[in-house]
Amino acid sequence: RFLLLSTRVCIMTTSDPFTDVFEDLCKDILDIAAVKYQLPDESLKRLDTLLRYTVLGGKLNRGRTVESAYHVLQGTGDKEGSVFQARVLGWCVELLQACFLVLDDIMDGSVTRRGQPCWYRLESVGNDAVNDGIILEGALYILLKKHLRSHPRYVDMCDLFHEVTFKTEMGQMLDLTTAPIGKVNLDKFTVEQYNRIVLYKTAFYSFYMPVALAMLLADVKDEEAFRVAEDILLDMGNYFQIQDDFLDCFGDPAVTGKIGTDIEDNKCSWLIVQALRKSTPEQRQILKTCYGSHKPDEVAKVKALYKTLDLETLFCDFENTSYQRIHDKINAVSVLPGEVFAQFLGLIFKRKK
Repeated sequence: RFLLLSTRVCIMTTSDPFTDVFEDLCKDILDIAAVKYQLPDESLKRLDTLLRYTVLGGKLNRGRTVESAYHVLQGTGDKEGSVFQARVLGWCVELLQACFLVLDDIMDGSVTRRGQPCWYRLESVGNDAVNDGIILEGALYILLKKHLRSHPRYVDMCDLFHEVTFKTEMGQMLDLTTAPIGKVNLDKFTVEQYNRIVLYKTAFYSFYMPVALAMLLADVKDEEAFRVAEDILLDMGNYFQIQDDFLDCFGDPAVTGKIGTDIEDNKCSWLIVQALRKSTPEQRQILKTCYGSHKPDEVAKVKALYKTLDLETLFCDFENTSYQRIHDKINAVSVLPGEVFAQFLGLIFKRKK
């Protein structure tokens, strides 16, 4: 079941101002662990491996968005922040993302993440990954305190991380309790429940938080600006998660970097919700029998039914409609530069991973 720790440690092969900061921030965390906590070399090496293996390897869209949004927002607020602080906040978001992914992979029994074995599946890790996920979350507050404590919106930043983390945890609870392992109840898979899960599990931390952090760093004080940002970004987050659900089934694992298991894991995904809305009684019986099964032939039947119901076309229509709706919202914004949102939308439109 488990693989050796030496299987692969992700190393950045490209360098740019945002990724260059990662080495310094790793050193900050390791220095505190070594000097203040006096951890032994063995623990420090493991901590260093944990940071590199779990935080790196992704697209880094969330983290980069903090910096890019801050560049656009400079001059909108009181210019209290700096580009370096924006990069620190971006990596704090990536640390939180890593925490969520490490723990989510354990709960879902996932096999791969970002093209490599999930952290918990490494031979020397196993269930210790639960504590490792908590370490990743704790590390972000170490960096916040070191680099942002003097900022006038420091408390607001900490509050935002705490609040969004709790919302995401509530979304995960909704996800787990709506689709418990081994207990398939298709009646729970409603559009309303799906949207609720997506709102709390994905949209706040992946979309609203990076931009809101940039706004706090720029010392934006207009509450209407935060309200407008939340409306656009949560809509974008819903669109992103539906993309994710689609790619779980129809994406190429060689491109996405992970093997989709939503069907096997009995997930309340967009595809199953739409299939239930379109299916005949006979087709619904197939879903009732096969959904949540780990048998390859039954999983194949669900995927075949998705194709019969033409969910690929339905998704394409949804994607185009969503893009236009969000684009129109962005064009109507007057309290913030529209570019803050447009560049984020450009990153995810028609994505393949």
